[in-house]
Amino acid sequence: MKRIIVMVLRNLYRIPYLWIKLCWYASHVDKYTEEQRYALLKKIDHAANTGGNLNVQGYGVENIPKENGFMFYPNHQGLYDVLAIMECCPVPFSVVAKKEVFQVPFLKQVFTCMKAFMIDREDIKQSMQVIINVTKEVKNGRNYLIFAEGTRNKDKNNPHEFKGGSFKAAMRAKCPIVPVALIDSYKSFDTGSAKPLTVQVHFLEPIPYEEYKDMKSTEIAEEVRSRITDTIKKYENN
Repeated sequence: MKRIIVMVLRNLYRIPYLWIKLCWYASHVDKYTEEQRYALLKKIDHAANTGGNLNVQGYGVENIPKENGFMFYPNHQGLYDVLAIMECCPVPFSVVAKKEVFQVPFLKQVFTCMKAFMIDREDIKQSMQVIINVTKEVKNGRNYLIFAEGTRNKDKNNPHEFKGGSFKAAMRAKCPIVPVALIDSYKSFDTGSAKPLTVQVHFLEPIPYEEYKDMKSTEIAEEVRSRITDTIKKYENN
């Protein structure tokens, strides 16, 4: 089992009430507000990161829109990405994740608490329905995260092609797009050692609807990827 999952479970079992509370919240999500659920997830996330010798450094938090109803678009390095962003992000958000992730211990409970959408990449009709649902929720003031690469690229800090279709929900919701540059997030899974690791999360300036409304989805995808790539090149050796 990968490093971060081992660390997460080990540290949650050391604090059993958090694990029990997480499972309870996941089984009774409608009994709690999004703010209550997110506060619990951040507490658990921080405890797991601390116990796992993971130092998450957040930059550009001031770029996160003050008004809810926006979408994060980060590069994708692995299952730890969402946990890294959560450590730094002060406002609740949810996720569109591939269905396989919902079989991973701990992440299953976390994504259930976030009321995340599961997407089946082999089912076009189901995938389109997820986009419709996300669009509706963003219009109603929820914040979402989508990995535009579709799956982690296993190429460390080198983002691959961003899929234009991933931006359809933002375009339909006419919401701000917030690029997020992740640096060294992949190491939490690909490094077997328990030595301290540092992960960088850079929230870039949001792209308002007025700026991208006349662009094609593929053009938006390339613009977001370009901004993320430039940020990674600038900071990855810091």
